[in-house]
Amino acid sequence: MDLPGMWQHFSLMASELSEDLFEEGCGFDGSSIRGFQAINESDMLLFPDPTTALIDPVCKVPTLSITCNIKDPITLESYTRDVRYIAQKAEAYLQSTGIADTSFWGPEAEFYLLNDIRYGQSPNSGFYHVDSVEGSWNSGREENPNLGYKPRYKEGYFPVPPSDTLQDLRSEICLKLIEAGIDVEVHHHEVGTAGQGEIDIRYGPLTDIGDKIALYKYIIKNMARENNLVATFMPKPLFQDNGSGMHVHQSLWKDGKNIFYDPQGYSLLSEDALYYIGGLLAHARSLCAIIAPTTNSYKRLVPGYEAPVNIAYSQRNRSACVRIPVYSKSEKAKRIEFRTPDPSCNPYLAFSALLMAGLDGIQNRIHPGDPLDKDLYDLEPEELADIESTPVSLGDALDALEEDHEYLLKGDVFTQDVLDVWIDYKRENEVDAVNIRPHPYEFFLYHDI
Repeated sequence: MDLPGMWQHFSLMASELSEDLFEEGCGFDGSSIRGFQAINESDMLLFPDPTTALIDPVCKVPTLSITCNIKDPITLESYTRDVRYIAQKAEAYLQSTGIADTSFWGPEAEFYLLNDIRYGQSPNSGFYHVDSVEGSWNSGREENPNLGYKPRYKEGYFPVPPSDTLQDLRSEICLKLIEAGIDVEVHHHEVGTAGQGEIDIRYGPLTDIGDKIALYKYIIKNMARENNLVATFMPKPLFQDNGSGMHVHQSLWKDGKNIFYDPQGYSLLSEDALYYIGGLLAHARSLCAIIAPTTNSYKRLVPGYEAPVNIAYSQRNRSACVRIPVYSKSEKAKRIEFRTPDPSCNPYLAFSALLMAGLDGIQNRIHPGDPLDKDLYDLEPEELADIESTPVSLGDALDALEEDHEYLLKGDVFTQDVLDVWIDYKRENEVDAVNIRPHPYEFFLYHDI
């Protein structure tokens, strides 16, 4: 996976697969992968991880898929910018602290299944257009016949078919996920009108769930294409309807015990769990540069809506960035949910950064203060002013990461070169690239000035 989070691949003939490949690796051009090597140091090695082997669930030609780790061909050391290696280091660092031996992760990645997506940019024009037969804006379109059943804005959660036109496709996707070894818990239509959905997978260890989110997105995209649809994990593809988040459930375990659980604590949370939350809140602004890493992310993270922009925790309030689910009183189920991430993130980096922030909270006994269990819309202005918010833009988030990243460097989990490349790449290729281009709405506002 490249640094921004796009899965990469190439294919060998089965006759070329030998034990030597696992021992000596296979060469590739690291200078052609985003965020990796300069051209004068481009040679890199891939080492397949046999524990990840599976029959590819979407290829028509029978294909064995194996995820790889990356090493330097000269030193044979693991590559610092290999995002999977960063996740593995995060898990090793957790064990080295003695706080816990396992972290469990349960991401809920939302997405849209669209019928049409078009976009373009040139010196004299720029546009995008997305469409869905489910889109409420198509209620009056000639469809010969138009049968209606188009969820109204913000009413997509979660009517039965025929209003939910994607029930069977999501079920087919779930079967493919299960075929690929991913345990699926539930699927449903989400709030957005134009085919927004969610498929929840069973929680698991950090690196394993990073692998599974990569596979999850790959299967959904390919199953959508097979059905003449396009899946997008953009955080905010539609104006004035719900964005797509990736709420991340997390807990720490030691010797088979959930260290987040305390039957006497607030919402059954232990002191360590509160300190973990304290770490997430203390570093929330810098975390956003990794867990909400696109300019589009900040079209979703807008104050005044249900978006999780308030740097606070609560057992009820969905606009707080940390929510404590209260569906179950079981020790197994006790966890915290960080709601700010979105599915445009690199899962290996996002989970690793969240773990490092939480551990920093436990190590430094950072208490999160009182929970925010009030209705934000009923708060007095002076109360609201005391609640800090997440960054308003990707540039703002990157500034926060520059100022606050020491917690990520512990245990050499993230290295300075990874953070420097990440910040430089995001600023040059995304923040600056978007900022220098006129926006269509600017013509509405300003063309006649």
